[in-house]
Amino acid sequence: MPPRRPRPATDDGPATDFGPATGTSPTTDGTAQHVAARILAWYDTAERALPWRAPGHGAWGVYVSEVMAQQTQVARVAEVWPAWMQRWPSPAALAASSPAEVVRQWGRLGYPRRALWMHAAATAMVLHHGGQVPRDADALRALPGVGEYTAAAIRAFAFGERVAVLDVNVRRVHARAFFGSGHPAPSVTLAERAHHERFLPADALTAAHLSQAVMEFGAVVCTARAPQCASCPIADSCACLRGGSPTAERRPRKQAVFVGSDRQCRGALMQVLRDA
Repeated sequence: MPPRRPRPATDDGPATDFGPATGTSPTTDGTAQHVAARILAWYDTAERALPWRAPGHGAWGVYVSEVMAQQTQVARVAEVWPAWMQRWPSPAALAASSPAEVVRQWGRLGYPRRALWMHAAATAMVLHHGGQVPRDADALRALPGVGEYTAAAIRAFAFGERVAVLDVNVRRVHARAFFGSGHPAPSVTLAERAHHERFLPADALTAAHLSQAVMEFGAVVCTARAPQCASCPIADSCACLRGGSPTAERRPRKQAVFVGSDRQCRGALMQVLRDA
């Protein structure tokens, strides 16, 4: 795993080729550097002490956290992740267990097929990658349950590579700060991807650190429903604030009620199966 504190970006650091591929730049290189420096400074003091961020867990710990966090709140993942890693500290350890044991340990995290994907992926790592999490993008994408975002997150956070990590939090921060939109588009566009890639500093470790900082910033400060604009460290550069409230454009769709839903029924059924 790369060092936790790579060289930070600064306002007077090397310029980033910033702007979407369409040829229209929503802001200037200087503004982009200013936003990056402010978010990095904020992250240095506000980073959450999540267990997989502690040194010593390697790429496997990052991989497990990313799969668990798919469609699951980080707080819930933080409760389950330590016991999982203690029981299965490596791909080989997980692959040696039965799928039934893995699903049982998964507990109430939801979407238990992710546990089966992880078991299948661990088996593939043992058979084809020497028992290690692969670093190559294509090899990662070939693992069961690993999509474009998860592969990018592993490459950035486990191996310190310069790659655009486009989760909903990162996309929302960029949409508001640079494009003046309260929320990102439903799916990633080519222009958006080019914008994110140009925003990242040239230094790979700094870029990986910035990606994690922006993701944290979107999860804690620039949230979907209640952004903390009054205390936001990039409020002076936010294109969305200049045009009004970030939540005025449209509110994200609310999650369906859990009680009485199919999700509750599936969860109860899975608990019965685990107990059996």
